[in-house]
Amino acid sequence: MAKWRARRGRHQRGWLGRRAERAAQRLLRRHGLRTLARNYTRRTGEIDLVMLHGEVLAFVEVRYRSAGAWSSGLDSVDAQKRRRIVRTAELYLGEHPEHRYRGIRFDVVSASKGNYRIACEWIQDAFDAMDG
Repeated sequence: MAKWRARRGRHQRGWLGRRAERAAQRLLRRHGLRTLARNYTRRTGEIDLVMLHGEVLAFVEVRYRSAGAWSSGLDSVDAQKRRRIVRTAELYLGEHPEHRYRGIRFDVVSASKGNYRIACEWIQDAFDAMDG
């Protein structure tokens, strides 16, 4: 019985995370960003969304926090996570030379469960490559 509960918990977290990523993507698209990649994964880590905002390439980390969480989604992106995102972004730029000369930024979307929907807060330029 306990094993079933543990599996269900992991499954539910994955489901909520995917739902939060879709909600974040919709929010950013409404603000004029264009999706280039979702869940870009390499050995160094994963970037939830790679989006183009005008001439700026945005690497977006989506963090889902439960309604009663003590910290925000931004607070949960620690120095180690920032380094992994920056390293993975460097690989993305190496694989996509057409974006090499664009400006880049690292955004965080903090998502939480609101009334019957996922509420998102978009933090542009949440950190920079030197922080990572």
